[in-house]
Amino acid sequence: MSLSIGIVGLPNVGKSTLFQAITKKQVDCANYPFCTIDPNVGVVEVPDDRVEKLVELTKSVKKVHATVEFVDIAGLIKGASEGEGLGNQFLANIRETDAIVYILRCFRNEKIINTEDAIDPIKDKDILDIELGLKDLVTLEKRLIGLEKEARVGNKEAQKEIEILTRASEFLKQGKMLAEQDFDVEEKKILNSYQLLTSKPRLYILNGSDKEAEEFEDTFKDNNWPYIIIDILTEFEASDFSMEERKDFGLSAELKLEQLIKESYKILGLITFFTTGPDETRAWTLQQGKKAPQAGGVIHTDFEHTFIKAEVINWNDLIKVEGFVNARDKGLIRTEGKEYIIKDGDVIEIKSGA
Repeated sequence: MSLSIGIVGLPNVGKSTLFQAITKKQVDCANYPFCTIDPNVGVVEVPDDRVEKLVELTKSVKKVHATVEFVDIAGLIKGASEGEGLGNQFLANIRETDAIVYILRCFRNEKIINTEDAIDPIKDKDILDIELGLKDLVTLEKRLIGLEKEARVGNKEAQKEIEILTRASEFLKQGKMLAEQDFDVEEKKILNSYQLLTSKPRLYILNGSDKEAEEFEDTFKDNNWPYIIIDILTEFEASDFSMEERKDFGLSAELKLEQLIKESYKILGLITFFTTGPDETRAWTLQQGKKAPQAGGVIHTDFEHTFIKAEVINWNDLIKVEGFVNARDKGLIRTEGKEYIIKDGDVIEIKSGA
C-alpha cells in the first residue's frame, strides 16, 4: 500500500508553496509501476535510513523506498460544497486518500491577501470542517433515498444501514466530524465504504513561525488535534539545502516534509517492514496489527492466500551480525506462522505454496 494524503486549505494559506516543495522531491515514477502522476498529485519517498543500511549490507542492486502520494485540491471557500469556487469539483479527488492535511494560515504578510477577516486558524479549521461535512451530508442523503426504497421491500440489511447513516448524518448536521465519533467496527466498515471526508484522520499544519503559531497552540493541544508548525515558505526555499546549510540558517536538521510524513504514519497507525537481498531492498507499508499473510499480500496478492510461513528478523539484529548467514548460525531468524503480527522494522521472507 502507498500512503495517500489529501491537502486542503482556504486560498492563500500556503498550499501551493507546500505542493511545490513536495514536487521538488518527487520520485521518478518509472520506479513505481502503475503510478500515474496528475498535475495535482505529487509522490515522494518516505525517508528511512534503514533502507540505506540494508542496501549496504546485502549489496542490493536496486532500492525502493515506501512512498507517499500527496493530492492537492484548489483552495476551498465558504460554499464550496454547494459549488462555490473551484473547490467542489476537486473534493472528489481526496475521497480515496487515507488522511487529510489542513493547511491553516498563521503567518502575517500584508502582501498575501487573506480571504478571511483576520488571521485565525481555528476559524479557518471550522470553515473547512463545515465544507467537508456538507459534502459528506449530500453523499449520505443521496444514499439514504436508495436505501429507503430497499427497506420498504423488506431488506433488513438496508434497514440496518439506514440506522447507521442516519446517525452519521445527525452528527454532520451538528457540525461534528465522523472521525471523532464512536462507531463500532461494523459501523465503521459501512461508513468507510462511502469514503467520507470527515471519517478520515486529520493532521493540521500551522503555517507560520513558532512565534506566529504560539498563541493558537493551546487550543490544538486541549482538543488533542494533531498538529505541526511549519514555516512553509522557509522550508520551500531551503528544500535543497544540505544538513550543514540548514544548521547554518538555524533550521532543524530534519526536513519538515519528513516530519509531516512521519506524523501521517502515526495518525494512520502504519508501520514499515522490509525485504532485502542482492537484487533489491524494498520498504513496504502495512497497517499496524496486521499478520504475516497480510504482509505477504502487500508484496504479492497471491502470497496472502498461499502463505505457508515467514522467516523474520529485526533489521537492526541483521545489521549487527552482518548478514543472513551469521543470523542463521546464531538462530536469530525466526520461523513465524499465520498468526504472527508484523512489527515495525521486521525484515521478512515469505514462503508460499502454489
